[in-house]
Amino acid sequence: MTIHQNLIAGEWTGTTGAENINPSDTNEVVGLYASASVQDVADAIAAAKAAFPAWSRSGILERHTILKKAGEEILARKDELGALLAREEGKTLPEAIGETIRAAQIFEFFAGEALRLAGEVVPSVRPNIGVEITREPLGVIGVITPWNFPIAIPAWKIAPALCYGNTVVFKPADLVPGCSWAIVDILHRAGLPKGVLNLVMGKGSVVGQAMLDSPVLSGITFTGSVGTGKRVALSSVEHGRKYQLEMGGKNPMVVLDDADLTVAVEAAANSAFFSTGQRCTASSRLIVTEGIHDRFVAALTEKLKTLNVDNALKSGTHIGPVVDAKQLKTDTDYIEIGKQEGAKLAFGGGLVSRDTPGFYLQPTLFTEATNQMRISREEIFGPVASVIRVKDYEEALATANDTPFGLSSGIATTSLKHAMHFKRNAEAGMVMVNLPTAGVDFHVPFGGRKGSSFGPREQGKYAAEFFTTVKTAYTLA
Repeated sequence: MTIHQNLIAGEWTGTTGAENINPSDTNEVVGLYASASVQDVADAIAAAKAAFPAWSRSGILERHTILKKAGEEILARKDELGALLAREEGKTLPEAIGETIRAAQIFEFFAGEALRLAGEVVPSVRPNIGVEITREPLGVIGVITPWNFPIAIPAWKIAPALCYGNTVVFKPADLVPGCSWAIVDILHRAGLPKGVLNLVMGKGSVVGQAMLDSPVLSGITFTGSVGTGKRVALSSVEHGRKYQLEMGGKNPMVVLDDADLTVAVEAAANSAFFSTGQRCTASSRLIVTEGIHDRFVAALTEKLKTLNVDNALKSGTHIGPVVDAKQLKTDTDYIEIGKQEGAKLAFGGGLVSRDTPGFYLQPTLFTEATNQMRISREEIFGPVASVIRVKDYEEALATANDTPFGLSSGIATTSLKHAMHFKRNAEAGMVMVNLPTAGVDFHVPFGGRKGSSFGPREQGKYAAEFFTTVKTAYTLA
C-alpha cells in the first residue's frame, strides 16, 4: 500500500506510518499515512520560519489565487472527498459531503478576504503627525485539529492563516489523516511556495508535544479536549506565544411549554444524535418544562425509533459508527454511569451489529436526569442525551447556564419574549432559537465562553484577531 507522506519544506517525506481504519468496517484500511518524528517537526518549523519573510510580504492576488484554486478543487471533488471523510471518521455520506462543501466555501471566503485586507489612517492628537494602523501576519502558526470535523476545521484554521500571510505547521488528529493530507496536497499543487504549509502527521504525544515545546512558533490554534487545551495554554504562556483554544461543550437545548413539538423534536434529535453526537456543539442536555415534558419525551422516543444506525456509506443511514473503540468504551461507560446515578434509560444504550464490523451504538436517551449528574456535567462526545425536567422558563435558563462550558445554547419556543430574553441571557458564544445547537455558517464567528473557548473567535472576518498582530505607525509630516 502506498504511503501518504508528510510535507516538509515543499518535499514529501516519510517511509513508515500507521493504518487509517474505517470505523464502519474495521476490516478496511482506508490508507497508510506517515508518522512524523520529533526531528521532522523541528524541520517543518524551521522550513516555515524560513518561508515566512517572503510569504508575509507576498502579493494579495497571489494569496487570493491559491486559496480560490484550492476551494474550487475541493468543491469539484466533493463526492470523492466526502466518501473519504465518511470512511475514515464514520460520518454519514450526506453529512460528509456537506462538510466538504463547507471547507470549499471557507477557502472561497478567505480568498476574498485576501483582497479586502485593510487598515486605518487616523489623525493624531498632535499637529503635523499622521497615524496608520495596520494588521501584519503573526508568524509561524501551529495548527492542531481534532478528528470529528476532519476537513472543515483544518480549512477554517489553515485558510485564514495563509490569507493573512502566516506560514503553517499542521498536525491533524492521527485518527483521520486522510482529509488533511488531501487538503495539503491540494494547496501544495495550487502553488504555495515551499515551506509555507508543512504537514506533520502522527501521535499527539510525539508530534503535538514537539510543537508545544518549540519556542519558534508565534501562535498555536487548537481544537480538541479540555485537558490537552490546558497543556497548549501552559506551554504557550511559557514561550510567550499567542494561543487560541476551542474545547468542549455540554450544550443545553431548552424546550418550553409553548414550543412547536415537531420543531422541538427535530432540533433536539439533530443536536444530540446526528454526526453520532460527536460534535462540540451537540446538545446532550435537553431541558424541558413540565407542561410539555411527557409529550416531548414520547415524541422524541418515537423519532429515535426511526433513525437507522449503519455503515456511513450506506444509503438510508442516519447515524454512523462511533469513531473508534476507545470512544465507544467512553460512551458505554457513561451509559452505565447514568444508570448508576439514577437516570432512567428511556431508549437505546446498546451496541448494534451490522453487515460489516464497526463501532455501532444505538442513540441513547436518559430521562429523569438532574443537572448535577455526571452525565449532565461532563462531555460524553457520543450519541447520548439526558432530559432534565424543570418547572418554568426561569428554572430552564438557570439550568442551561449551570455548566462549566459555554459553547452553544438552544431554545425551542413560540414566545418572542422568551426567545429574546434567552438570546441575551444564555451564557454561550452561540445561541440558536428553534434550531439545532449544532450547525453554523462559515462566514460568521465561531466560539464559546467559560471552559469551552479561549482567545479570539474563529471563522469570518473575526479570524483576523488571532492570525494578525496590530501595528501603529506615526509619521511627522
